[in-house]
Amino acid sequence: MNRYPIWKYLLIAVVLVFGVLYTLPNFYGEAPAVQVSSGKSSLKLDPALADRLSEQLVTQGLKPDGVFFENTLGGGTIKLRFETTDDQLKARDFIAHSLNPQADAPEYIVALNLLSRSPDWLTQIRALPMYLGLDLRGGVHFLLQVDMDKALDKRKDSFFAGAKQALREEDLRYASAQRTPEGMRFTFRDAAARDKAKAILTKANGEVNWLVPEQSTDLELIGRLAPTVEQTAREYALKQNITTLHNRINELGVAEPVIQRQGADRIVVQLPGVQDTAKAKDILGRTATLEVRLVDDSPEALSALSTGLVPFGLQKYTERGGRDLLLKQEVILTGENLTDAQAGFDPKTQEAAVHLTLDGQGARIFRNVTRENIGKRMAILLIERGKGEVITAPVIRDEIGGGRVQISGQMNTVEATDLALLLRAGSLAAPMDIIEERTIGPSLGADNIGKGINSTVYGFVVLGAFMMVYYLMFGVFSVFALGVNVLLLFALLSVLQATLTLPGLAAVALTLGMAIDANVLINERIREELREGATPQQAIFAGYERAWATILDSNITTLIAGVALLIFGSGPVRGFAVVHCLGILTSIFSSVVVSRGVVNLWYGNRKKLDKVSIGQIWKGEANPASDKT
Repeated sequence: MNRYPIWKYLLIAVVLVFGVLYTLPNFYGEAPAVQVSSGKSSLKLDPALADRLSEQLVTQGLKPDGVFFENTLGGGTIKLRFETTDDQLKARDFIAHSLNPQADAPEYIVALNLLSRSPDWLTQIRALPMYLGLDLRGGVHFLLQVDMDKALDKRKDSFFAGAKQALREEDLRYASAQRTPEGMRFTFRDAAARDKAKAILTKANGEVNWLVPEQSTDLELIGRLAPTVEQTAREYALKQNITTLHNRINELGVAEPVIQRQGADRIVVQLPGVQDTAKAKDILGRTATLEVRLVDDSPEALSALSTGLVPFGLQKYTERGGRDLLLKQEVILTGENLTDAQAGFDPKTQEAAVHLTLDGQGARIFRNVTRENIGKRMAILLIERGKGEVITAPVIRDEIGGGRVQISGQMNTVEATDLALLLRAGSLAAPMDIIEERTIGPSLGADNIGKGINSTVYGFVVLGAFMMVYYLMFGVFSVFALGVNVLLLFALLSVLQATLTLPGLAAVALTLGMAIDANVLINERIREELREGATPQQAIFAGYERAWATILDSNITTLIAGVALLIFGSGPVRGFAVVHCLGILTSIFSSVVVSRGVVNLWYGNRKKLDKVSIGQIWKGEANPASDKT
């Protein structure tokens, strides 16, 4: 009656081993580390560089405790773990000086970080510690203010350039064109030209309201963005900046960063484990954008280039092959006209290439420029950290329409993929200022962890003492099941690589109380069966069977509330909900399956069972088949 088949005991044993193995990494703690990543899209890291850095550090008396290389889309990441913070700081300074001899133009990003001390055999089976939030691990917190006025100005500039281009295409001349704070203003020589221009511009772009001033003596046409367009531009700027920050923050190797909107024009960025605030700022501001310019290959320009002089109106840039070029300052297209970038191959040469898709305005400008400059060279310029690099500078052979542009030449497949990713990430849609900055030290995080663990341990001890005093041996079984519940909860958090925050620790303490409730229901049901005259074996069997429906119903209703918090909540609420939901699932398994397995193992093999140790059954019971000891 009260016996499990062998496979159930094996299942419980496997689950216990799983819980121990995947909870274990959380007890090793973290060690100071130095992280090296690429500072340019064209620069790649490899394991050979990791070995070379390790050897150089050994010669400096700074032997790393571990060296790790990860091959990522951003160009690879090298992490070197050290025993002490002092070694970490010395190693950071040495590596930065070795890899970046020119401090004002760094090619590598060298930042401080934290790594787990877990042994290699645990790492090989993917037994990793759970992520800790900012309040437990320490790190940096930024509150960024998005400059919405600049976002609207960029939008207005784009519409202004498009309006002038539309009038030129229709061969309609205007007396003057001016960008005003409110929008744009055109003046014409006669009313017929003004009215025709209004019709052309209204058809070309319906997002701008074109108005004729009633009391103006000049033949003016005023263009202003529609209110809905302004609101859309603000929303786009905020969302694009959040997307860009997500794409760039991966270079810091931050586990579970928090990047979320706050209000109408602010963004909160939390980076757990990051110790180097300056590098975090550097990464947050690092984006890439694309510019298309014409190359000046005139004899005068080439002669000036050979003497090292840069004529007025031109700028000198270096091509990837190392050749210097003189580009005109006028920017034909920017990354704002880019709607998509995908890696691929040149259909003619089968070389790696990046295929760009332009928006309607960009396609129109690109078609006109290529038509008017056949035989000249056009440079595709990638700008990172304020420095530009010419990716390719092909000769314009024919007019290019349709909004599809291909970048190829001197790049392999990996570089093409990275470049496409970088261009999709784009530049910030609007400038941002850091209006709040906080650094939470690891010691404060450790203090929070200590308090959270103490509260959980004290709760466990008090619950365990009560259960063992009140239910005797069945209380011991309940406490064992409660310990398994906590073990499995931390193991699942580690396997899922979920983020544990201070509210999450509160959810762990709450889970203890909810989990023990199921065992109280079972124990009381067994007592009730004994009062009604059932034998001990029958009481145990009926107690578990009849308590199961109640336990399931109560946990499902609680789980529904937890899922609602998980779906609609954010920040600390979401962190609480994750642990809460997982705790409900583990408590069902531990309180029913594990505790019954232990009870069956203890009592199930006894052929004649006269009484069970489940505490005092109050007076009036029909069959007092229990004892107090």
